[in-house]
Amino acid sequence: MRLWLARVYVLLAICSAVPARAAESLEQTIGFLLHRIETADATFIRNGQTHTPQEAVAHVRAKYEHFKGQVKTPEDFIRLAATKSLLTGQPYLVRTRDGKEMPLNT
Repeated sequence: MRLWLARVYVLLAICSAVPARAAESLEQTIGFLLHRIETADATFIRNGQTHTPQEAVAHVRAKYEHFKGQVKTPEDFIRLAATKSLLTGQPYLVRTRDGKEMPLNT
């Protein structure tokens, strides 16, 4: 009986660690994506206004904090916090060094 109970405790410990690892992995992925925005050699355009990478990442971080309870995957993060304006629905754009503009949701 004790062996069976010990196995149950081990199984519970393993199962409870899986969501923690998944959450850690999600946070690492989001951190990586935010770092890519912050260090991009580009101009970000939101609702017709240009922003530096540092301004863009600050805005996306704030949106992420707002939607954090709904973000379960990197795709959720991208969809909810990093592709379009909540106010206007306009897609966020990025302008590369050569002047090419493209939406972030492609």
